This record gives sequence, structure tokens and C-alpha cells, in this order.
Amino acid sequence: MDTTLSARRAIEALRAGVPNRDAVLALGCEQPAIEERFREQLQAARESAKAGVQTPGLLIAGDFGTGKSHLLEYLKQIALGERFVCSKVVISKETPLYDPAKFYRSALRSAVVPERRGVALTEVTAHLNPTNEAFNELSAWAHSGQVNSRFAATLLLFKRLGMDLELRDRLISFWSGDPLSANDIKKSLRACGERVTYKIEPITLRDLALQRFQFTPRLMIAAGYSGWVVLVDEVELIGRYSWLQRGKSYADLLRWMGKAPGQQVPGLVTAFAIMSNFESYVIEERNDLEVIPNKLRDKGSEDLAKQAERVMRLMQRDKIRLKAPDAQAIQQTCDKVRGIYAQAYNWQPPPVSVERLGITSMREYVKRWITEWDLTRLDPSYRVELEQTAVHANYTEDATLETASEEEPDRGSE
Repeated sequence: MDTTLSARRAIEALRAGVPNRDAVLALGCEQPAIEERFREQLQAARESAKAGVQTPGLLIAGDFGTGKSHLLEYLKQIALGERFVCSKVVISKETPLYDPAKFYRSALRSAVVPERRGVALTEVTAHLNPTNEAFNELSAWAHSGQVNSRFAATLLLFKRLGMDLELRDRLISFWSGDPLSANDIKKSLRACGERVTYKIEPITLRDLALQRFQFTPRLMIAAGYSGWVVLVDEVELIGRYSWLQRGKSYADLLRWMGKAPGQQVPGLVTAFAIMSNFESYVIEERNDLEVIPNKLRDKGSEDLAKQAERVMRLMQRDKIRLKAPDAQAIQQTCDKVRGIYAQAYNWQPPPVSVERLGITSMREYVKRWITEWDLTRLDPSYRVELEQTAVHANYTEDATLETASEEEPDRGSE
């Protein structure tokens, strides 16, 4: 029953074009070069985190339906197997790349902890031992002055009053992105007899989010995990932002890839998926490579201009393209999907055509096969005829995709 249910979940995910764990484990991955690079990235992250640096992220490019989302889900399963906490984020109106606060909360909401099913940071903190060396190292870093004193104070409270379940939940919520006022922190410090005065400095929500990104991978490592993997899909949506928000998105992309000087996040591993034609349509045809930096410099944002320009050149030079499937890969995939379908419905699907269809993507092949089998299974006498419509990326600027950034001061500091 369990194998039938798993096969049914896999088929439903493939039919919808949204791969899940069952689908990627059943089909595997036909991108060995990218898989190898990712495994090397994970290994390097373990070593570089100790040195206080971030392993550079991956930028993966492919056309619509070529398997970018499937690949990210496959990489997620690898990361979980290597004891990394893993998040998968889809860029959208609710999760704009240029807003670290919203990006961070989305990453935490989607985070999965190896071999655990609960809320990510609740599961992580369950493995924190305030008496061991790893926790002491985390606390020493938080007290070093590199981040707001909220982090040092909340770690102290976790150590002293961690058995207070209500306070523990509030601390975890703060680390996850929720507010916690300075007055509440100071009140709790007094309750545990702490004589050291923590001056809770004012900080914008944006800067607090950036510091949470610094803190959280270290917290995960202190709890015994390998680090934090963040996989980001549909990055091409930034092409529909206004020029200013595109500039901010480019700069933040450079940051999350670990290539912004002085802004690296030890323990964080990233991979980004983007449409192959983003470069030609947005960076070149729309001329973002010159227009965006020049406009940012006109506004006096020289650093932002340099970062945006640098990441666009990286997108031109360093992205990894998905390998197009050959006839053998298409046939192998068809055989696998046919076997999964047979297991899901206890029905043997007939052979289907796997001839090359020009621009047809692997997603279109899979959806075509499953649709044909669905119709034949429900009505064996029906002669299946399918039509397909090409899907093209839309890079028209759309103001409705933009939301206000969370850059105002955190009122909890007052």
C-alpha cells in the first residue's frame, strides 16, 4: 500500500509539473555534472564555515520545462541526506528577492530538518546543548559585536531559562523572523538575575533580517547539523520588476551567492534556478548591464551599482546550463514513468511514442505520456490526439509584483 501511495503521489506531481520527493526519488536526475558540483559545494561548506567564509553559490539556467524545479528538489534530497537543513524558495510577489525580511521568513517557513517533520527552528533548537563547546562558540560570536545585541541576549536567555517553554517559543519565534521587543528581552534578563546590561540597539527590519541570515546557519551548526541549504526557483521573475527593484535584486543575488565582499554567510549554501533566455531578453536586449548601474550611480548608490553590474556579468559567465536530454535519456525516463504509472494504478500502460519533437521539453514529454495513459485507462476505445502550446517567459515590467520593503526601524527596540 505504501509503495502504491508513493507512486500515486509521484504521478500526481508529474502530472501537475511540480516535482515532489516521491517523483525525484523515483526518476533520479540526468544532470550528473551539476549533481557533482553541488556535492562538492556541500563538502566545501563544511570546511569553509569553520574558517568564517561562505562557499560560492550555483546559478543554474534552463528553458521552461527542462527540469529546473525537478533538479532543485533532487538537490534538496541530497542536502537532507548530508544533514543540512534545507529550504526551497520560489520567487513571487509574496517573496521578492530584494526584500531580505520576506525572503528570510519564506526560507524558514519552507525549511525541512533531516529526519524531522516539525517546524524547522523548533526541531533545530531541540538539539542545542547550552553546556557544550559548539553553543559556547555560537554565543561568543553573538557577543563579539558583529550583530545586534538581541542575538547575544536571546542566546543567554535560552541558556538560562530554556526550560520556560513560553519564553523558549518566543525566542525561537524571534530567530524565525518575528518581533521581540527590547523591553521584553530586558524584563526576561532581569528575571534570570542577569546583571550585565545589554543595550538593545535600534535596527531596521532589513538589517535585522540580514543578521538573522548570519545567525541561523551558525545556530544550525551548533545544534549538530551541517549547515543551511537554500534553493531558489524562478529567479527570472526579477526581470518584471521596475529598474530600481531589479537593481536591488541583482545586489541581493550577489549577496546570497556568497560573492559580495564583506557580506558572506558561513554555513549557508545556495543554488538558484533561472530561465536561460533571461540573459538575452533582460541583461542584453533591455540593456540592464548598462542601464541599471548608470541609474543607480545617478541616485548616488555606487556600491549597489557595482554589485548589480558584477552579478550580471556572473550571470553571463558563470551560470551552469542544464544538459538537454538526448534520445536515450527520453526513452529511459519514459520507461521509469511508465513503471511508476503501472504501480500507481495497478494497470499496465501501453508503449507511447518517444520520438524527438523539436522544442518539446522533458516536462511536456512526461505530461503527454501521463495524459495519454489517463485517457486510455479510462476509455480504452478512445483514440488519443493531443495538442501542445508553447509557453514563453514574460519579462514585461509589472508594478503589481512589487511590495513595500521592510526597511523601517524595528519598533520593538523602543
